[in-house]
Amino acid sequence: MALSVLPLDLARWDEAARDCLVLPVFKDDRPLRGAAGLADWRMCGRLSRLLKGDKASAEQGESMLLPPGRRLRFARLMWFGLGDVKGYSDERFKRDLAWIVSVVTKAGVKDWALQAPGRASGVIGARRAVELMLENEPLQKQSVTLLEDPAGQKDIAELLRSQR
Repeated sequence: MALSVLPLDLARWDEAARDCLVLPVFKDDRPLRGAAGLADWRMCGRLSRLLKGDKASAEQGESMLLPPGRRLRFARLMWFGLGDVKGYSDERFKRDLAWIVSVVTKAGVKDWALQAPGRASGVIGARRAVELMLENEPLQKQSVTLLEDPAGQKDIAELLRSQR
């Protein structure tokens, strides 16, 4: 897996355009947090309006492909509903990640950025998320950019250094 890390910072996103922005979202994360919140901000509340208008729910299994508009440096945006945050576990993370990788692969996405499922809500740590991602065999063939906060970036760097 070609893994890189990009800060949760819109200015840095502008410098590092990618093919697709992948947004895993819990249905009880309101307002939207992390990467989804930043994308919503840059899209002038479009994601929030989809939720408010019942055109999106973030129920488990919901997926949408959206145009990112002119204000995000991605060719496309993919939304993945994760359902309830309550009881989120390593097993759910693995299932969600496998589903996301499957959909992204079928869509022909080669270079994508995501905030790992559960990271925006803090229900899974950055280090643990990357450990689980490294176990996902189909992901090993992908070029992925993780969107992370500064503490998560430090944890990921330490993990990757220890694996060399």
